[in-house]
Amino acid sequence: FFGSDLEKFITSLNTYRMGPEPGCHFNASRTQQILQATLDRYLEGVCYSPDSCSQLCQMLADLVLSKLKDVNPPRYKLVCQVVVGQSGKQGISVASRSLMNPNTDNYTSAVFQNHSLFAVALVHGMYFE
Repeated sequence: FFGSDLEKFITSLNTYRMGPEPGCHFNASRTQQILQATLDRYLEGVCYSPDSCSQLCQMLADLVLSKLKDVNPPRYKLVCQVVVGQSGKQGISVASRSLMNPNTDNYTSAVFQNHSLFAVALVHGMYFE
């Protein structure tokens, strides 16, 4: 093992802890700020295109996860879901379900809308031991 590979291996070893260290919980409010800023920055002025919608969702999810790696506490796994659709006179509901431990896990979401499209992004932070 070299450098960061050794560090990843050491941090993935079982510590026999049943929960995160004090003060090392998933921060939903900070995650929501990053999520909203990412959507606002990358979707401002973007027009809806059904041909590129799936690539846009994948790119946004990957971008959000890469930005959250810096602020993600140790031993938390992140799951990101992004839904993009065409703005119109319709209504839509976006829902997500997961099994969560209320003591350690949390989630947050952000919404973006312009004249052409809407986007809903959800991030679940789940403690992994």
